[in-house]
Amino acid sequence: MIIAVDGPAGAGKSTVTRQLAERLGFQFLDTGAMYRAVTYVALRKNVSLDDQNALAEIAQNIVLEFVGDEVFISGENVTLAIRTPDVTRKIKSIADAVEVRRHLVALQQKIAATGDFISEGRDQGTVAFPDAICKIYLTASTRFRAVRRALQLEQQGISTDLEEVVTEINARDYNDENRKVGRLLKADDAVEINTDNKTVNDVVDELEQIIKEKIADTKIASASSNRQKA
Repeated sequence: MIIAVDGPAGAGKSTVTRQLAERLGFQFLDTGAMYRAVTYVALRKNVSLDDQNALAEIAQNIVLEFVGDEVFISGENVTLAIRTPDVTRKIKSIADAVEVRRHLVALQQKIAATGDFISEGRDQGTVAFPDAICKIYLTASTRFRAVRRALQLEQQGISTDLEEVVTEINARDYNDENRKVGRLLKADDAVEINTDNKTVNDVVDELEQIIKEKIADTKIASASSNRQKA
């Protein structure tokens, strides 16, 4: 089974989805980390972010491994390296690259075919997994998202100005919502949850209930269909 979780940057998707996966016994697929990983490799190799062929080659050949909350590229732990402000600022070029997205979406689908997954990103319910058993759209106000992002950077030892973070988030929202491929879009059948003024535990509790009810309804509908066929 696939649970698709989409939403803008800073809405709490990664934190919530990880805990939700643990509660439900699902595996967690951080698709945003995939795009960050490609961005990181391109920057490290000094590949031009305008070179579509070179970027596609990186995406096709990158060796990614997820171990708990950590991300590895060819055995190297890049969990913190892929979340620096520099990678965040440059990721737009990677996310807009058609062939990069094609390779990474195919990789996401290949991974998800191996078990029960909760996958989070920007286009999971609309592009990667349009037939997901349950779709969630997590959102929050710009100010709340900026505060969360600033706290994350501080925990990494990176000092930042809150207003600069607000500006970056607004710019990223615009880019995510207007890109030609894989743009941020709420699926028609997604349940929207606003995380403002809610603790992580509150959101996880709410989503757990929604997903369990959806799974139960799907099983009932499937059993009914099988009886009718019989």
